[in-house]
Amino acid sequence: MVKNVGRPDSIARLAIAALAAVVAITLGATTPAGIALLVVAAVLAVTGALGTCPIYRVLGINTCSVRR
Repeated sequence: MVKNVGRPDSIARLAIAALAAVVAITLGATTPAGIALLVVAAVLAVTGALGTCPIYRVLGINTCSVRR
């Protein structure tokens, strides 16, 4: 997998994932809104941790800085 998510983007994704998970639990994890937020949190956490985003690849976006 080619990394296309930079460090600041990755940190933001992980922070938003944590916030979404807290809000989901607060709303109730079994409510439709809670489930939707947990799915969003999971996707953001995985893409942030792996450093790759399929949507970025399709759109041609790359926030990962390249060292030369």
